[in-house]
Amino acid sequence: MTQPTPIRRDGEHPTPLDAALEAAARGWHVFPLRSGTKRPALHGEEQCPRIRDCAGGHRKWEDRATTDPDRIRRAWADRPFNIGIATGPSRLLVVDLDVPKANSSQDTPDGATTFEALCERAGRPVPATYRTRTASGGQHLYFTARTGNRMPNSAGKLGRLIDTRAWGGYVVAPGSLTPTGAYTVLDDRAPAPLPEWLHSLLTPPRSAAPSPAAIADRAVRAKRYALRGLEAETASVARAMQGERNSTLLSAARALGRFIAWGDLPRDVVEEALQQAGEAAGLAPKACAATIRSGLNWSIAHNPQRRAA
Repeated sequence: MTQPTPIRRDGEHPTPLDAALEAAARGWHVFPLRSGTKRPALHGEEQCPRIRDCAGGHRKWEDRATTDPDRIRRAWADRPFNIGIATGPSRLLVVDLDVPKANSSQDTPDGATTFEALCERAGRPVPATYRTRTASGGQHLYFTARTGNRMPNSAGKLGRLIDTRAWGGYVVAPGSLTPTGAYTVLDDRAPAPLPEWLHSLLTPPRSAAPSPAAIADRAVRAKRYALRGLEAETASVARAMQGERNSTLLSAARALGRFIAWGDLPRDVVEEALQQAGEAAGLAPKACAATIRSGLNWSIAHNPQRRAA
């Protein structure tokens, strides 16, 4: 079956490499998707060769997404990969307006219609922002996210057939092709800041501040939970089988890093416990230290400190 070719607003046909470079020029972090699909083309943790980008431990698509033109040219040099945009590192929040499945009731409104109704109820116009058409006929509305605010993905929170993509998520960029169609640009203006009223709908309400006694009790329980987690993870590393030892150590470091970020465990205690467990499993001391450092750094960066209630 002949696939459609995405059209630029100026009428030209971009190659996937051109489309990836254009997205990166906007400051959006891109990574390759398998040709004709929406799935990442990068290797999984079990197949990780632990070299180049992954020399310090396996890095997933969100960590490896880039705006570096040279890296992009190398990645798209030999194959026409589709283009993924990692929304979190790109400081984007994308509203995904989907269309009903083929077997849905004909009365089911699509995501765009539901979003228009949501805007009307809020007394706001539909935001004018960078907008794309998806292969299925839906739409993506791009907004810039607030600095320092790591909003997660959401599914159906704004309404039926409306999802959002932020930290931990990605969208397929224009210039990508699938058997059902092409991803194209509908409105090429710069993304608008996420409207305050939409931000409020996506942000859970803050609960009332607990009493000082409740805060102290919660801190004690958190530290106990963290210590139990440390015991469980180090035990898992120590008994890991050959071929799984490094990946188990990396997973343990990522799991325990959040307790460091939250102030429940000191970093030196975690590093020492994991180092002993890794060496007990048969890993070389230097390799242990590198994997632990990589896993903890990643986890701390992705688990911001707890805010005071």
